[in-house]
Parts: sequence; structure tokens; C-alpha cells
Amino acid sequence: MRDNPLLALLVTFAPLSLASIGGGLSILSDIQHQSVDVHHWLTQAQFLDDFGISRAAPGPNTLIVTLIGWQVAGWAGAAVASVAIFVPSSVLVYGLARIWRRYRGAPWQGKIERGLAPIAAGLILAGALNVLRNADGGWLAWAVAAVSTGLLLRHQKLSPFLLLGMGAVVFAAANLLA
Repeated sequence: MRDNPLLALLVTFAPLSLASIGGGLSILSDIQHQSVDVHHWLTQAQFLDDFGISRAAPGPNTLIVTLIGWQVAGWAGAAVASVAIFVPSSVLVYGLARIWRRYRGAPWQGKIERGLAPIAAGLILAGALNVLRNADGGWLAWAVAAVSTGLLLRHQKLSPFLLLGMGAVVFAAANLLA
């Protein structure tokens, strides 16, 4: 697999696609682990740069995989990584939607939904903590994240863009004072 980076991208990201309960952020920690720690395709700094670019771009959170594929094997790598991350979960969801529709209203459906919600939340939290831990923002990054989380929990209608702007101002001020 080391000799074929396209196969490595496919074998790495296709299984993660199937585990992406809750969306792309739920597998972010695994994407980081595979890309940085296991395959050494990127440094931690490059991964964080790719994460920032993928979050700023319109589209799904898993666009980071396309960027990783491009860095590993150019345009072919971007295409293979994109197919690996999007196709398996899309086929699975299509099949499950057909089954779900057939048994609409069954008592087990609500139980499955209630069971998957905390799993998705936990996976998303793990990904966020992984990014926070590796971002080298120190105590200030943790404080901004905690305040932002508290504000969003208390005021659900608060715009995340406002919090992003406030976080940028806090870090800019800290850099000016340092």
C-alpha cells in the first residue's frame, strides 16, 4: 500500500466514511490520526491549515479529505480521497433510507435515533477537542472555546460568525499585548 498512494487513500478514508455518524466533524479526530500519525502524509501544522481551509470553503466538513488527497497524490489523489469519503456513506444512507421508509413509525426507529444522537455528539466533541489540543493556542484558545460554548448553549440564536469574530479580536489583542 505504501507504493500506491491512491490505494492507501481509498483504504484509509472509505471505512471512515461509514463511521461518519453526525457528519464529517465526527470523524475529524480519526482523519487527523490517519493523515498525521499513521501515514505521515501531513504535519500537524499542515493538517490544521487544511482544516481551516475546509471550514472556510462552502460545502461539507469532509472536504478536508479532498485537500489531503491532493497533497498526497495531486488531482488523482483528490479525486480518490473524495470518492472514498463520500460514496460509501452515500450508498449506505440511500439503502438505509429505503428501509427506514418501509418501516416508518416502527417503535424501534425512535430508539435508534435516540441512541445515535449521543454517539454523534460524542464523536463531534472528540474531533473538536483534538483540533483544540493541536492548535497550539494555549490557555487562551481553551478559554475562548469555553466561553463560546457557554454562550452558544445559553443563547441558541447567537451567530457563530459573531463568536468567530470576537475570538479573532481576542487573539489579535493578545498578540499586540505580547
